[in-house]
Amino acid sequence: MDVIKVIIIYLLAVNLLGLLFMGLDKWKAANHRWRIPESHLFILSIIGGSLGTFIGMYLFRHKTKKWYFRWGFPLILGIHLVLAAYMIGSGKFVIM
Repeated sequence: MDVIKVIIIYLLAVNLLGLLFMGLDKWKAANHRWRIPESHLFILSIIGGSLGTFIGMYLFRHKTKKWYFRWGFPLILGIHLVLAAYMIGSGKFVIM
């Protein structure tokens, strides 16, 4: 398996996990259960799940009132997109 496929599978998995964690934390909040720490949601976002956590935030209407989520997730996603564009544009990764 080549590097590009591994990266794509990793990004799909971590974004799906981020989306699921946002939904799970919303469910736990509504049912007065033990919650997922906010730091874990940010770690998921930082390690590549920024799109999943961002979509989950608005899909489940969860954490949208907290400024550090409302600004943090889009900022992390923007940084990821800029890095991806740079790496693709510089020829470090060629997608065929």
